[in-house]
Amino acid sequence: MSGNLIRRLVILGGLVIIGILSTQSYWLLKTWDLKDQEFDLTVRKVLLKVSQRIANFNEFELPKKGFIERTSSNFYVVNINSGIDANILEDYLYQEMGNFSLNTDFEYSVFDCTSKEMVYGNYCDLSDENKVNIQNTNLPTFTDLDYYFVVRFPSRESFLVADMRMTVLFSIIAILSVLFFLYMIYIVLKQKRLSDLQKDFINNMTHEFKTPISSIKIAADVLSNSESVRDDNRLKRYASIIKEQNQRLNDQVEKVLNIARLEKDSFELKKEKIDLHSALSNIVENESVRLKEGKISLNFCEEEMEIFADPLHFTNVISTVLDNAIKYSPTNPDFSFTTELRNNLKVIKIKDNGIGIEKEKLKHIFDKFYRVSTGDVHNVKGFGLGLFYVKNICTAHGWIIDAQSEIGKGTIFIIKIPN
Repeated sequence: MSGNLIRRLVILGGLVIIGILSTQSYWLLKTWDLKDQEFDLTVRKVLLKVSQRIANFNEFELPKKGFIERTSSNFYVVNINSGIDANILEDYLYQEMGNFSLNTDFEYSVFDCTSKEMVYGNYCDLSDENKVNIQNTNLPTFTDLDYYFVVRFPSRESFLVADMRMTVLFSIIAILSVLFFLYMIYIVLKQKRLSDLQKDFINNMTHEFKTPISSIKIAADVLSNSESVRDDNRLKRYASIIKEQNQRLNDQVEKVLNIARLEKDSFELKKEKIDLHSALSNIVENESVRLKEGKISLNFCEEEMEIFADPLHFTNVISTVLDNAIKYSPTNPDFSFTTELRNNLKVIKIKDNGIGIEKEKLKHIFDKFYRVSTGDVHNVKGFGLGLFYVKNICTAHGWIIDAQSEIGKGTIFIIKIPN
């Protein structure tokens, strides 16, 4: 995954998080406001019913309007035109609170006209029938009123939160989801950094290998051309082994470097028109040298085919697929190259009679570092980068590559090239 893509994902994720938190905060505050309005309306209904019952009991008329006033979030003043019996007031409050399902604690006080002071009534816990007397010495008085009582709801906030428990639950879930998303972003960025460090290390390491490989090649060539070595079969064999193994090491280093360029998008395809049949024939001719036994047959369609591709990478793709086929083939391998014209596609089929690949393993053969093995031992040595390279080159060209296989009967690689 490229750095630009990760940055775009992080920015998009940040915008999504801001949107989620903003929306959730808005609805949480909106719900709180609605619940508070509902609470205020219910309290006013309770106090109105209580006032009406006191008025009926004392046989007087209530003020026409404005006798219930909310002075703070949890404090209400009720102004009536008659004296108030605290015991009757408490009973009425209990009854009407129950009638309106307002199950929260409250405390009340009554103004004493003779002493001009608030007389504390009681603290009423609706969750427990036992009433706890808590004297409150800081209750305010209102000089512009004559007969009134006050009611305070000390547990208003907890009551509203409990009434909003579903909204709060969803808010907590949203916050946890956001935290999980942030953690995932952190993990992705950390993995990206480690992956970049790994790629840089491999890239630098393989570049450092190029110098000693070149030196070994020069030394091996000089050694092979020495008369004393040519005359000694044992030394000649050792010199040949050095050259072969050095070339093998160079091929592996080049393969790793090509993968590093692919992943960094630092390679460029130099496309040109290629005669497909001629290119395949040349590749097969060069690769046939490696076959001590077996054969490679060419089954080309009659129509001439031209493709627009990078010659170097196209040769590497076909050579890599054929190299894999040779590695996993038994004695006397039999390979065939077939070309077809199918609608708007040019199709290349590379078939072998190798050991085949199990269905579960077949879907992973183009994965990086994946190698098909037998049992617990990898019979064929390599990095597992060949088919990963092939897949990426085909994708870069806009081609489709697929594989079909059957255990004991071989494998077919199919490359589909759009016209």
